[in-house]
Amino acid sequence: MKKKIGTGRRFNTIQRVFLFLLVLGFTVNGLYAKEEHEKEAEYVLQESATYSGAVNDEMGEPLPGVTVMIKGTQTGTITSVDGTFSLEAAPGNVLVFSFIGFEKKEVVLGSDTSIELSLDPEVTSLDEVVVVGYGVSKKMDLTGATSNITSEDFNQGAVTNPLEQIAGRAAGVNITQTGSEPGANPTVRIRGITSLIGGNDPLIVVDGIQGNMDLLNQVPPSEIESVDILKDASATAIYGSRGAPGVIIVTTKKAKEGQSVVEYSGSMSVDVIANQLEMFDANQWEEQAEQWGVPYSAWHGSDTDWYDILTQTGTTQNHTLSIGGGTEDFSYRASMAAILQEGVVINSKNDQYIGRIQATQKALDDRLKISVNLSNSITQKDGSPQSVGRADFTSNLITNAYLARPTDPVFASDGSYFYDANVFQYMNPYAVAQEVINEEEIKNQFASFRTDLELFGGFNIGWFGSWRKVSRSAGYYAPASSTLAFPMDEKGVANVNSNNTDEKLMDISLTYEKDIDKHSFKVLGVYEWQKQTYQGHFAQAKGFINDLTTYNALQLGSVDSFKPGDISSYKNDRKLISFLGRINYSFADKYLFTASVRQDGSSVFGEDHKWGTFPSASLAWRVTEESFLQNQDFISNLKLRAGYGVTGNQQGLYPQNSMQLVSESGTLFFNGGLITNFAVTQNSNSDLRWETRYQTNLGVDFGLFGGNLNGTLDVFSATTENLLFDYTVPQPPYPYGSIKANVGSLKNEGVELSLDARVINTSDVTLTLGGNVSLLRNEVEKLSGSISGVELNTDYVPWGTNAYLIEGKPIGTYYILENDGKDPETNEELVVDRNNDGEIDQGNRSEDRYINGSSLPKYTFAFTPVLKYKNFDFSMVWRGAGGNKIFNRIRRDFSLFEKLGKRNLLESAVDKGLFTSKYASDLWLEDGDFLRFENLTIGYTFDTEKWRHISNVRLSVTGRNLALFTDYSGVDPEVNVSGGNVSGVDSGIYPRTRSFAVGLNVSF
Repeated sequence: MKKKIGTGRRFNTIQRVFLFLLVLGFTVNGLYAKEEHEKEAEYVLQESATYSGAVNDEMGEPLPGVTVMIKGTQTGTITSVDGTFSLEAAPGNVLVFSFIGFEKKEVVLGSDTSIELSLDPEVTSLDEVVVVGYGVSKKMDLTGATSNITSEDFNQGAVTNPLEQIAGRAAGVNITQTGSEPGANPTVRIRGITSLIGGNDPLIVVDGIQGNMDLLNQVPPSEIESVDILKDASATAIYGSRGAPGVIIVTTKKAKEGQSVVEYSGSMSVDVIANQLEMFDANQWEEQAEQWGVPYSAWHGSDTDWYDILTQTGTTQNHTLSIGGGTEDFSYRASMAAILQEGVVINSKNDQYIGRIQATQKALDDRLKISVNLSNSITQKDGSPQSVGRADFTSNLITNAYLARPTDPVFASDGSYFYDANVFQYMNPYAVAQEVINEEEIKNQFASFRTDLELFGGFNIGWFGSWRKVSRSAGYYAPASSTLAFPMDEKGVANVNSNNTDEKLMDISLTYEKDIDKHSFKVLGVYEWQKQTYQGHFAQAKGFINDLTTYNALQLGSVDSFKPGDISSYKNDRKLISFLGRINYSFADKYLFTASVRQDGSSVFGEDHKWGTFPSASLAWRVTEESFLQNQDFISNLKLRAGYGVTGNQQGLYPQNSMQLVSESGTLFFNGGLITNFAVTQNSNSDLRWETRYQTNLGVDFGLFGGNLNGTLDVFSATTENLLFDYTVPQPPYPYGSIKANVGSLKNEGVELSLDARVINTSDVTLTLGGNVSLLRNEVEKLSGSISGVELNTDYVPWGTNAYLIEGKPIGTYYILENDGKDPETNEELVVDRNNDGEIDQGNRSEDRYINGSSLPKYTFAFTPVLKYKNFDFSMVWRGAGGNKIFNRIRRDFSLFEKLGKRNLLESAVDKGLFTSKYASDLWLEDGDFLRFENLTIGYTFDTEKWRHISNVRLSVTGRNLALFTDYSGVDPEVNVSGGNVSGVDSGIYPRTRSFAVGLNVSF
């Protein structure tokens, strides 16, 4: 009798969450209905009176058309042409006055039936302050392509990374989450892939501190006030080399003058697996094994759901406690945060603790401002093992659960983990999950100090310094009992790994501002110095007599098992010195001009090319300020923009990439002993230089129908020249077979549209429909050239499975064999012999291949509606992408019946009926289009007017990744498309989760 191993935990959890939400919905609905009934009864019992009056604007002019409503009812009126109104109401009622373009105002009615009031103009989005490089600007004064997202528009839920809060909120910003592994960060690409090896991650700036993507992990998501994204070169050029792929500027919350606050922000979610592959169960496997003649020695009589026993219901908690206060001269804000993730794969978790404090002091009659920012975080991670499996299939642990035969038991009869010696490099995934230790601890500290001094006559001087240290320490131990091949052969493998980063930055800035009649000038000059130091070590031991000390006593390993490469260490550094200037000019607030130039000197380049100069310029015309667009209500805002800029790129280069390097290369016997051999592992290139990106942007910002419809349209073209890449070179004259050099060029062109429509705007109901769409075209223009007179012909370079870099085609173009069915006798896959030579050539330049799409999406889009009804708020995020192809390696590897005796297969393999295949053809190439219901949040803000010591309470319920619409047959169509030679290939991912969260925000 078969023993069934597995549980139904995920289904039961979904039931419990659904019932909880259902009960909560009925409860809230019942309470709300009761409240409305009581209000209506109250209004009936009160004695009514006629209230009348007039409404004026801030200049005392009458305001016709103002909506006047009794709060909580549908009773109301509007003001007449002279701004007057009359309305029947009862003492104690609240009148709400609202008018487009003005702040709402509420008046509590009393015995006086005459009301006179004025409405103040609301601060429009054009007046919002946007953070730009080394300063701020009003949105109306911007000349470059930027996106501003405030905390009110952030995605809700148990968010663990700031990027999750802005996914789908900005056109041209593609944020991708591949799987839901605890601690795994999303990838972000701004206007596509801009470099092949030079780096595509945007520069991150948090309160002036510059860093890589890891810097975001030092900021609690609930402590962020706004995120500004600089997209075109005219905006990013001020950051020079570090801003080439775009810039994300994060501004954290600050204390406000005269307010002391204590705030708690928390959420907790249950996370369940959204989708999994349909594999054979034990009965199906045996049925197919019988049909395909699998030897009975491979049948082990169990009934094991490997995927089920390796997974669980995950949880995510996010808690932040903040305090702050301030006087006219001094303010501070401090916070403590804990982000705790328990993954859906057993023994995977990520716990992060962040402490931050900010303080600002003013002196010298407010002419001197000093700001201090300190942050410390610790992350402790238990990672699910990666890159495990057999010789013919390697992936993450949970994907290997699909590989295991359902008839294999978890444990052998003697209580040890089951192991099939008849299968080469057999692996028991449950043994790996329980026995392998894969731990990491990350410590982040940063500090910054800023002083700004107002001098005289519009001159200001500033000094800024920051110091950031990141320490990563990891420990790994795999005992022989893990059933992994290498640890079994070596009787246990342990290693420790340490990587430390030390980053220092200092800048001195001088600004000058002057207004002369209608002319406005702002000039900025900056000197900046940066240094990064990297240091680390690796040590490994094998051959342990027991597993007691895991990776904590490497000296207990066998001396005989030591090999070159088991010990290594490094230390290097890089420096960047910069001079930059910028001028902002405005005439009559109509005609705007911005120009900047930055010169960067980097230590990573060749001796003759360390310095690069990166200029930019942009113009804007605020057409609505012209006389011919006055005295009309249809167009509330119209601004035309044009910009051009050059940025440099040095990401992806290591400090010594321009030098010839020699490293160990095995061992040899010499003079009676074993010595280490050395070989050249990197060619020198004194001509290594800046990768440069030239970008042109045309844009229009518009507002229509009295500001009820607002939008931004941008068209851009960007070309990367002197493309950094590893080019193949002949040996000789070169001692090594490849060289990092600047040869090729890459082009991106696109269109971005963002719209925001205020459909309903009354005292009780507001409905805003937002959305964006981005179209992107990518082309590898050139990969060939010459270095020191040596011609290079680098074309048809592999960039993923069957994906290539081909001149004149997009990055990751699929150049692939075409499926032609199967041989009816052998069930072997057939492909088309396109050149009819009687042979199938699988080479990179084979004429039997043909072009079939690209791995990069051609378009992305998002829809973000928000509905507010009284104290309730409802928001959604729908997000999608398409136009790309995905090579489904998982489906290919799990669809061939020749492997059935050693692994499990997909249920869909039956329909294909393939026994074997020598090809990776377009049979496994699928469309990657998808639409995802990313986020649904329902919130309620309590009326705390009569609550002592509490100023705000908001309760919310959020569902994330609620639905996915796609024709892709894999687990999830959002695979790695961030660049690199695994782009566009589905080789298995950590499960993507569906989460249900409850959130609470309280301010005291």
